[in-house]
Amino acid sequence: MICVSDNNVNAMRFETRIPIKEVMKFKPATISVDMTVALAAQKMCQEEVGSCIVLHNSKPAGIITEQDINCKVVAKDRKPGEVLVSEVMSTPLITTDADRTVGDVVDIMVKHKVRRVPVVENGFVIGIVTVRDILAVSNEMNEIMANLIEINRYDDIITGICDECECMSDDLKSVDGRMLCPGCRSEEEPL
Repeated sequence: MICVSDNNVNAMRFETRIPIKEVMKFKPATISVDMTVALAAQKMCQEEVGSCIVLHNSKPAGIITEQDINCKVVAKDRKPGEVLVSEVMSTPLITTDADRTVGDVVDIMVKHKVRRVPVVENGFVIGIVTVRDILAVSNEMNEIMANLIEINRYDDIITGICDECECMSDDLKSVDGRMLCPGCRSEEEPL
């Protein structure tokens, strides 16, 4: 929301309460708790994502990320085909409800130091929101804000004598260091 008072942008505030459902990715990559890390990595590659939500009896139990695979399997010279997802997944799983806002989820991410938050409804995963998803929305909102500021910009109207025609005007503007009326400004513009 842009608050403009007295035709001046002296009290500007931007407030957004974007529902997380507008930002999240539906049907995130999932894998069963009893599958191997190799299968999780294959699924991440197929779906071009950096994580899989780990399910136990169709309910979220944890998350396995590229970092989990690198640090807990590869760096320890373990064979991905012999390591179960349940052995290296990150727990507890930090989730959010579908009725939360982007701001709520950012607070959760910061508090728990996570970059991915599964969205759960009635105990089942319906989506996931990542830092990247939120940054994409933030960039878009910044562009909108810049456009709103531009159209709400208040230009001071100056009254005085035009430096070119020496006539009185209530709409003088500075052009190349000279105060010009609308008529003289239009003559100064290049064709």
